[in-house]
Amino acid sequence: MSESHLENVAVIGAGTLGGQIAWHSAYMGKQVTVYDISEEGLEKCRAAHADYAAIYAAHLNASEGDIAATKSRLTFTTDLTEAAQNADLVIEAVPEVPDIKIDVYQKLATIMPEETILATNSSTLLPSMFSAETGRPDRFGALHFANMIWALNIAEIMGAPETSDDTLTRLTAYAAEIGMVPIPISREQNGYVCNSLLVPLLQAAQSLVTKGVADHETVDRTYMIMNRGCTMGPCGIMDMVGMGTLREIFTYWGTQLGDQDMLTNAAYLQEHFLDTGRMGLLAGKGYYDYPNPTYQQPGFLDVPDMSAVPALAAKAKLK
Repeated sequence: MSESHLENVAVIGAGTLGGQIAWHSAYMGKQVTVYDISEEGLEKCRAAHADYAAIYAAHLNASEGDIAATKSRLTFTTDLTEAAQNADLVIEAVPEVPDIKIDVYQKLATIMPEETILATNSSTLLPSMFSAETGRPDRFGALHFANMIWALNIAEIMGAPETSDDTLTRLTAYAAEIGMVPIPISREQNGYVCNSLLVPLLQAAQSLVTKGVADHETVDRTYMIMNRGCTMGPCGIMDMVGMGTLREIFTYWGTQLGDQDMLTNAAYLQEHFLDTGRMGLLAGKGYYDYPNPTYQQPGFLDVPDMSAVPALAAKAKLK
């Protein structure tokens, strides 16, 4: 038995991060049930898991046996009761919309065993916003993972005022057991550490594009030169996060803060990406086309050849 005593895990929501959390937890030896409201969502998750198998083989040296064992620990269902009724830990990874989360928590409260710990993977919302809705405020907290969980191995842990010490200890232990670096959050902060740093960056980058100040390659090239050694710029990060998630974040905080720039950026993402199927990295296209985005190509950060000068100069002409 592990230090956390959290062996049977239910992941509620089979989207980008939910699918990654489920795959990685199973890879690290946990028994995982993935729940989504639709078979279509589960099929997309299975397809993503096939991609993760190749990534883990290439980047984590996972053997065929490791991949087979991971798959054997995964179960998929559209039945919420089946997913949660025997879980030691339930990780909620549904959209960043408070009403959706509350609906899920109220349903789970009638299903989960009394001792089950419930964790939200929310990237920006506070556990204290939902404690009363869970029916188990002492066994509820945030366990937030970063996209590309296999490489960006952090897990942010935030409690609410009612969260017990035991819950925080076990969530921290779980994070370490699956190869994450636990990031403890000592005071309530929307966005925790990761997104308190990331969202303003992405908002600033998107505003530059939305307002026509610079195109996405120019934004990323500038950032990557300013931060030599980083592997992508903010528009590449937006592809990784997913345009749907970003639209939800910009819409929610734009409304909460009365920030018209955020709302304008949300509308831009809807029109130019979601409505055109350019959903981001997992869809194979967002700001960039994958698997060979231009920011990964040789010469992206080089001083340009003189033949490129006319086109660059034309971009500098004010609109």
